[in-house]
Amino acid sequence: MSDRQAMALIAELVPKGSRVLDLGCGNGALLALLRDERGCTGYGVEIDDAKVLECVKRGVNVIQRNLDEGLGLFRDGSFDVVLQLDTLQHLRNTAELLRETARVGRSAIVSFPNFAHWPNRFSVLRGRMPVTKTLPYQWYDTPNIRVGTFADFEVLAGQCGLRVLQSFGLHNGRKVDAWPNLMASTAVFRLERG
Repeated sequence: MSDRQAMALIAELVPKGSRVLDLGCGNGALLALLRDERGCTGYGVEIDDAKVLECVKRGVNVIQRNLDEGLGLFRDGSFDVVLQLDTLQHLRNTAELLRETARVGRSAIVSFPNFAHWPNRFSVLRGRMPVTKTLPYQWYDTPNIRVGTFADFEVLAGQCGLRVLQSFGLHNGRKVDAWPNLMASTAVFRLERG
């Protein structure tokens, strides 16, 4: 998550002083923001060498690991909040990682590209896969192996032992509350163990 406005909206969902696990933390910018502005502590998990180095340069605690290997190195309930921002669509074991999220965290914040956003629907109606700011790759070279919508995720969250506390959309760094499944390019969910 790189857009400063979107990061600020997500950061507001994390209680001050929380112990945070950021899965797929990228360059560590959000964890640094949470540390500096909300007094949070915790770890990021990232696989990309260059992004791990950026985390280290920011002073962010980071573990280099493939998330498809699970969260077995973390104890039950060891974090207040687990973040999975723009991560789920890259994973082979999506449901398993959500179950692990419920195990290691008391709550979670999950975001992913919303495939039901109206420009995506329009692209599919024209017979083409969408290429947008949120889904910027051609179908044949995308790192995304999953696509989902608000309704799809609500069902999956329930199956994985998570209860939806809040959901909204993001588009161009702004919060979308009205018809987010149609009007938002990114879906955001705040969850807790069910």
